[in-house]
Amino acid sequence: MRQVVLQFWLSLDGYSCDPGTELYQFLQELPEDEGDDYFVNRLRQAGTHIMGRVTYEGMANVWPTSDNPVAAPMNDIPKVVFSKTLKSADWPETRIANGDTAEEIARLKAEPGREILAHGGIKFAHSLIELGLVDQYRLWLLPAAVGEGDRLFTGLPRLLPLRLVSSTAFSNGQLELVYSPAGY
Repeated sequence: MRQVVLQFWLSLDGYSCDPGTELYQFLQELPEDEGDDYFVNRLRQAGTHIMGRVTYEGMANVWPTSDNPVAAPMNDIPKVVFSKTLKSADWPETRIANGDTAEEIARLKAEPGREILAHGGIKFAHSLIELGLVDQYRLWLLPAAVGEGDRLFTGLPRLLPLRLVSSTAFSNGQLELVYSPAGY
């Protein structure tokens, strides 16, 4: 059975790196380092990319015409956008899932293939967490604190114990922290 991996960028104080925020701008200005190739290789591990409508619309406007190395795996790997309102998905290799999120994820997990990589938007990430659908958290911790915004882990119905699977530090100050639910 495939795993759902939530990939998310956070400030040191736990705030989301949403497009349009000061933290997002900071991320764009970080110097390139070995983490860039590492990140592209991480993307290539996915068998399916999943995302909410807002993230889909942002990515569909960028990756199909981009020459950034991230574009190839984003364009080539099948994508599923979760939306009740989106009527069409023109980005190649994309289909719309408009049914129950948990049921749609269960179907995806039952399919053969590699990991299911979830890209946040904060609302989509919150829904996956609240429904208990995340098998692994791939958190990219940015070397900055912002003091306000949306937090990834807010409003949890109960304690969410996690087990550190791996950590990787990069020369530009980013950390990739990978956790799995601990299930104590």
